[in-house]
Amino acid sequence: MNRTFFATVVSFAFSVCSCGSVTTVAAQALTERGFVEGTLFAFPQQAPNDPQRVTGDARFREEVFFKPTTWVQFAGGADLRANSHDQVEDEWRLDFSDRGALRPRASVRRLSATFNHRGFTADIGKQLIRWGKTDIVTPTDRFAPRDFLNVIDAEFLPVTGARASWQHGDDTIEGVWVPRLTPSRVPLFNQRWTVLPPNIASAPVVDAGATIPRGSETGARWSHVGAGFEFALSFFDGFNDLPNIAAVVTPAPLAVRLTRVYPSLRMVGGETAVPTRWFTIKGEVASFTSSSAATDDYVLYVVQIERQAGEWVFVGGYAGQVVTERRAALTFAPDRGLTRSFVGRASYTIDPWRSAAFEAAARQNGDGLYVKGEYSEARGNHWRVTLTGVAIAGHSDDFLGQYRRNSHAALAVRYSF
Repeated sequence: MNRTFFATVVSFAFSVCSCGSVTTVAAQALTERGFVEGTLFAFPQQAPNDPQRVTGDARFREEVFFKPTTWVQFAGGADLRANSHDQVEDEWRLDFSDRGALRPRASVRRLSATFNHRGFTADIGKQLIRWGKTDIVTPTDRFAPRDFLNVIDAEFLPVTGARASWQHGDDTIEGVWVPRLTPSRVPLFNQRWTVLPPNIASAPVVDAGATIPRGSETGARWSHVGAGFEFALSFFDGFNDLPNIAAVVTPAPLAVRLTRVYPSLRMVGGETAVPTRWFTIKGEVASFTSSSAATDDYVLYVVQIERQAGEWVFVGGYAGQVVTERRAALTFAPDRGLTRSFVGRASYTIDPWRSAAFEAAARQNGDGLYVKGEYSEARGNHWRVTLTGVAIAGHSDDFLGQYRRNSHAALAVRYSF
């Protein structure tokens, strides 16, 4: 793809939409950015359902921004992807929905318009919407599906909808409407990041697809920044982007058909941050209920402290869960799987070109442990090399421990423009 051609096309489209003569202004108001990245993953161990130990992933991203006036901005972006382990679709098409089990080969990453006027902001289109204050586990972050084909390295997926916020003094009120669910992408059933229960793993497994509900999702959030503290209250009414797994056994031929089902979900939550002389205390809690007879009702909470010392940033705390009504049989829920754990993160800026980061989660009963270390170094203004190491250990019946064969190293090389 020629990025100059792409930028020109988007510029022309946005210029037409603005219904004005912006020939001179467009050259000043149009900006673009992007990158090409290749990543190599190496796993020391084979998995029972996946003997592949070395995989490669490639991605190209281009984003264009057009700001014809001070109060409006248009943004567009696209991804191209390739993968050596059948995680990307073979079909060449431009995907907009992000609803497939595989990553699309070509997809619209962003297509939105942002309007600003006197404390009022509206974002309309395909965009990233993030809520919450805590790290690693963020209970109130309900409009942020993720790509879990690699559970430990899950990037956020954009959603299509409208987001409006109004700021008045120390208070901000925000509303979100999403016309349809964008589900999180779950691990492929025939690859190493899916670990099936023993009573299912003994039979051939068939991916029976997904039952994606119809209907819209809505949410509201009020935040307040006070003298020496800040807090927010939030509400969400929609669907869980993480599925229940419905298993059906067929006798002839013998197989287990697995279907992803996305139940209704309602969330009421709150978050706070209190700076002190030594560190900042952060807390977040959310209560989840569902009308589905096969879905749990539960509460997630996180308490953490954050401190910056020179070039170091330290974050540490505890993520917990209380199940108020247990009804689910088989689910895929990384947010709940990381609870009842001590979680932490530390980052160090070595110099303007180099940085290091560490992340860990340890189950309180010692049954699961996850440690991730990352070193990143820039070469000039365009090149960056990142080396990542992940170690996972624990018992097979623990959310973290089940991935004990998935410890790995990764090498990523990125060229940004």
